[in-house]
Formats: sequence, C-alpha cells, structure tokens
Amino acid sequence: MMKRTPLFMGFVYMFMGALFTYLAIQSTRTSETIWSFTTIVLMLVATFDFSVALRVFLLHQKIKKIQNNQKK
Repeated sequence: MMKRTPLFMGFVYMFMGALFTYLAIQSTRTSETIWSFTTIVLMLVATFDFSVALRVFLLHQKIKKIQNNQKK
C-alpha cells in the first residue's frame, strides 16, 4: 500500500481545486452569468480545496522542519 504523504495530498487537493474551477468556468458559459447556483457551489468547493491544499503544504513544511531538527 502506498504511503500518502502530505505533499502528495496537497497536490491532489490542488488538482481538485483546479478541476472545480474549470467546471465553474464551463458552467458560466452555459448559464451566461456567474451568479447561478451551480457556479457559486463549484467555486465554493474549489476555494475549499485550495485552502486545504495550502494547509497541507504548510503541514508538510512543518513535518520536514521537525524531522531535520531531530536529525541534528
């Protein structure tokens, strides 16, 4: 079984955020407005994914810093 590192999960969340952003952009093309329910929900999900990715990347940095301090 593959070990899921925070760095890998950060990239997964970044990809999902980009995917939901793309879907929201496509949604605006069909509904002619950015204020449709579908577009707003997709952008909220994308924002959540990007914020989780940022937190996971920061967690990865903190873990690496702790590991480097323990080696010294």
